[in-house]
Amino acid sequence: MRRTLLAVLLAVTAAVAAPVSGTAQPSNSDREPGNGPERNEIAALDTISAQAVQAQGENRADRYQGYPRKTKLRTYPENPADKTIKLNLAPYHSLAPQLNALQQKSDRVSVEVVGQSGLGRDLYLVTLTAPESPAQTRLQERFRAGIEEGHKVPAGLYKAPIWINNNIHGDEWEGTDGALRVIEHLATSNDQDTQTLLRRSRIYFNVTANPDGRVAGTRTNNAGFDLNRDFVTSSQPENRVMREIVEHTQPLMMLDEHGYSENTLIEPTTPPHGQNYDFDLYIKHGYANGLAMEKGVQGLGYPETAHPEIPFRDYAPGVWDGWAPIYTAQYSMYHGAISYTIEIPQQVNRQAYDTLPVTELQRRAKINTDVVESTIKTTIGYVDDHRGELISNQTEMFRRGKAGEPQREIPDGFVPGFGPEDRYRTEFPRAYVLTDDRSAAATARLVDHLVAHDVRVKRAERPFTLGGKRYPAGSYVVDMHQPKRALANVMLEQGSDISAKVPVMYDISGWSHRLLWGASVDIYKDGPFQFTGRDVVAAAPTGNVDAVPGADLALTLNDEKDALAVNDLLGRGLALRRQDDGTIVVPAAERLAAQEVADRYGVRFTTAKPGGTALQRKTVAAAVGPDELQVLRESGFDVRTISTAVLNAGFDWSRIDVLLVSSGLDYLQLNPTAKAALDEFLKRGGVITRGATGGRFNVDAQLLQATPVAGWEDANGVVNVVNGTGPVGTGALPHSFVYAPQWFTNLGPGVNVDQRYGTTVIAAGHWRPRDNGTGGQADAAGRAAVVSGTSTTGARVVLFGTEPMFRNHPKGLYAQVARAIYWTATR
Repeated sequence: MRRTLLAVLLAVTAAVAAPVSGTAQPSNSDREPGNGPERNEIAALDTISAQAVQAQGENRADRYQGYPRKTKLRTYPENPADKTIKLNLAPYHSLAPQLNALQQKSDRVSVEVVGQSGLGRDLYLVTLTAPESPAQTRLQERFRAGIEEGHKVPAGLYKAPIWINNNIHGDEWEGTDGALRVIEHLATSNDQDTQTLLRRSRIYFNVTANPDGRVAGTRTNNAGFDLNRDFVTSSQPENRVMREIVEHTQPLMMLDEHGYSENTLIEPTTPPHGQNYDFDLYIKHGYANGLAMEKGVQGLGYPETAHPEIPFRDYAPGVWDGWAPIYTAQYSMYHGAISYTIEIPQQVNRQAYDTLPVTELQRRAKINTDVVESTIKTTIGYVDDHRGELISNQTEMFRRGKAGEPQREIPDGFVPGFGPEDRYRTEFPRAYVLTDDRSAAATARLVDHLVAHDVRVKRAERPFTLGGKRYPAGSYVVDMHQPKRALANVMLEQGSDISAKVPVMYDISGWSHRLLWGASVDIYKDGPFQFTGRDVVAAAPTGNVDAVPGADLALTLNDEKDALAVNDLLGRGLALRRQDDGTIVVPAAERLAAQEVADRYGVRFTTAKPGGTALQRKTVAAAVGPDELQVLRESGFDVRTISTAVLNAGFDWSRIDVLLVSSGLDYLQLNPTAKAALDEFLKRGGVITRGATGGRFNVDAQLLQATPVAGWEDANGVVNVVNGTGPVGTGALPHSFVYAPQWFTNLGPGVNVDQRYGTTVIAAGHWRPRDNGTGGQADAAGRAAVVSGTSTTGARVVLFGTEPMFRNHPKGLYAQVARAIYWTATR
């Protein structure tokens, strides 16, 4: 009988290959930490921050080996400092023993170690499903792949995938505990409904997405990053794990369990809705299951859970938007999921954690855990009840992408409350072409990034013409007739200025890998498309030494990789030179070293012109945010973290070349000894500042004659800039990024304007004037965005009003910072 069933299933597979013929609204002040001017107040220090490292678990299972997948999890020593203990929740060290015991008890539960956190804690993916042979698992993968190609699959045979993500913010704990309850129930219950469910489903749990934050009781991970802002950038190891989970499981529905929002918050969101979504395929089931979760939470019977809020229904536009692909839920939609952010109701973190009685905290945590459990069980039930429609929906999304069909017009009332304010659409181009024109290393990085996100890229094997332009062999093409064209486009298109469409936005409103990552990307809008190439698994090597034998070698700083190469060579003690235009010169005698770093970092050396000033390795004292600290170190700079408190405690400036100030340093709060030591440094060292803290430091320390002017504090996005000369303006991109932007007026003699804001300021984002009419785009247009000059004490200074290192995202701007460091430190 078993052999006969398998034969039937394999026969079915052949068909898969054939194509288908009024409540309270949060204000801006309610935004989470890090989403406002406070970004400039707290510096990252080595005592509380570490560089994240990516590692894969040794016990990572073959995805086709069948289920269950038994992994003997390593256990961790008991940690009495784990912040969960006070709440009577599961400390991290208790997770492995619980999961090991469940694996011994049940053949429905599988645990895989899918990576490690920044501090090396294991990340657990728990799968609940009925046992499968390897052949059955391969069949399920063929079904999944068929759906991604837009092909119909037999809904009765496909195991509906559901993904539950938990504890992405470390001090929002109860998602983990609610998930553990559901895991244990599904693993051990003997009722017929549970057994039937698991024959029809695979339910995946990321038990804790942020174990380092869970233990420490911090929102961020150990590197200081908000993981729910990092998805299209994927700079953190925890985010790369979540990206792999959503790609490989391709869930029909997913929940991201958060806290805390009074009354419980259940998406779908308010507008703006991401303009690349096939929103008609989302909102019907997104809203329906939102209402079902609301009913389930109300059914718990707690007064605290009587009035859940659904932003789509209850909030004003922009208050809780679905615009940016930086969040788990919004990013997951591009992989075919009906997705939700869930905010459980009773606050137990931050001030509440420190001030409320333990009994009250535990009471609240119990309610929150019940809410999590309810939302998970409701969602599992909804998927099981609507599996055929949800599979068809996901299939249709991918089919439209592959066919290159336009987005659908959604009529008013498509679901109750849907109207003109919800209508966001874009036009997909026919293709994008990526070339090495500006920076081969940057283009290769972007290609690899696209491929890592499951975007399909091809590499030309011979020259071709597209849109009247001739492209060389080796160019990369993103054919937009592909299943995940929406994800490709959200990363590569410019985006939109939505300032006039909504009064506020929850977080950033503009990003563009095409404009900000330093690669050369052309858009082919429409027309005939004939192109053949090979599918890209990884970008081709780009490093080269193209210089006359016996001549000095030149490296133009266009990318972070170029800075890495320079710092590598400087770290070897080589005698490099810096030329006035920022070019770095390597002596001809060091050609072998240049070839080595060219191969390592993918950079290209050309023949150098004569001249230049000696350049040595630079050490940076940095009062910066965690994102900027990570960028500086990834660029190869030697960094010492500082703050007002660090300087007041005594700091050795003798080996520092450059001071970088953007966060946590107030000149006027320094004690006399610290101020005198800093003033002495300012007679010989360089200074770079960014943002409000940096602008204030420049004024207080009397460096450059330049008055900083603050734009609207919530303004953010991709901006058009006009480049001048100088260390930052020379060779810079025509776009930059801002968040709480600044500009500079009343420039004194000798102050150079490296960049100005364009006459049209925002390319993509949200930048309105304040209520009094100030701080808007009109005020910023044409103003100096980045300036440089020499102070009266002789210090070289660069002032950024832009955000060249924001959240480790705008990678094409990092070269500006490297250029500024080398220039300010050169005498």
